[in-house]
Amino acid sequence: MPLLSLDQLTLRYTAGGTPAVDGLNLALEPGETLALLGPSGCGKTTTLRLVAGFERPDTGSLQLEGRVLVGPGTFVPPDQRRMGMVFQDYALFPHLSVLDNVTFGLQALPRREQVARARAMLDMFALGGLEARAPHALSGGQQQRVALARALAPGPRVLLLDEPFSSLDAALRASTRMEVRRVLKSLDTTVLLVTHDQDEAMAFADRMAVMRGGRLEQLGTPESLYLTPRTAFVASFLGGTNPVPGSASGTEARTVLGNLPLVSPAQGPVLLSLRPEALRLMAETGAQAGTLRAEVLTREFQGHGVVFTVRCGGMELTVRGTSEVPFRPGDSARLEVVGKAVVLEDAPPDAAGEPGSSGT
Repeated sequence: MPLLSLDQLTLRYTAGGTPAVDGLNLALEPGETLALLGPSGCGKTTTLRLVAGFERPDTGSLQLEGRVLVGPGTFVPPDQRRMGMVFQDYALFPHLSVLDNVTFGLQALPRREQVARARAMLDMFALGGLEARAPHALSGGQQQRVALARALAPGPRVLLLDEPFSSLDAALRASTRMEVRRVLKSLDTTVLLVTHDQDEAMAFADRMAVMRGGRLEQLGTPESLYLTPRTAFVASFLGGTNPVPGSASGTEARTVLGNLPLVSPAQGPVLLSLRPEALRLMAETGAQAGTLRAEVLTREFQGHGVVFTVRCGGMELTVRGTSEVPFRPGDSARLEVVGKAVVLEDAPPDAAGEPGSSGT
């Protein structure tokens, strides 16, 4: 049985309006980290608020360890749900010390036990020695870890994280994310994370739920969603893609880029996802007849690599390469397909079954 299950949750903020969350089904296993991912307005934060009890759905149910928290005639308030929450701005009490912030949710325990549990949690997040400081005297990363310690101290069954790393700079965000994941895994904590950052979700979560328009677009491991997206939206949102129409016959599809190998067999008109790293730009020297030729339109240096926009076969394509690739806008290059394409569920354009020639 899942630890937490959402069944057909639906919420409209206005009567007759478009649902913010629309018939959502999700299940979290014990000790799992699940990321809700999607663009602004997709319903991910509303879903988190429904789970926390800050919003009441119009229809649907919510269960924790088999206990109904939300359902017909049932609504358990937030303070009785055994869930911890870390807000985007951390919401630390400015007038309380670090220690008193962490003991705030432990008032039912004797003071000595409160302090012992709070100190143990602070030590786990490498915050020992900072107990007497005020929140404003801490760095952003330290404030975030105090907020996590406070949320975890009462022993919640589920930890809810709302964009917890968004206010940190890039370098601190990566290192803090790794440390927090290590601590949460050591505690076997079940986590529901909301983020719009694809890299963060893929690095932090065991599974990801990509949302769009209040609905679940695709659910799976980071690897499965990146390597085998089901729709153009998921493919584009997770790392970017080149949508290429074609006509499939088994494990290949005929396209304007030639015959592309497919991850899985298909038949008939298709729309394909071809990742930018599945394409490579080469010097035209020694090019053979039928070689794909591309015009470089833009070049964006990103430190660890370069992203090009090229025109080839009447299409604009994105190509990802190493920082040593020398091409500049206006250059001509040979384009090679070095990866496989994924067949998407989206309907292909009308011309998909009649691709043009394989070269330019």
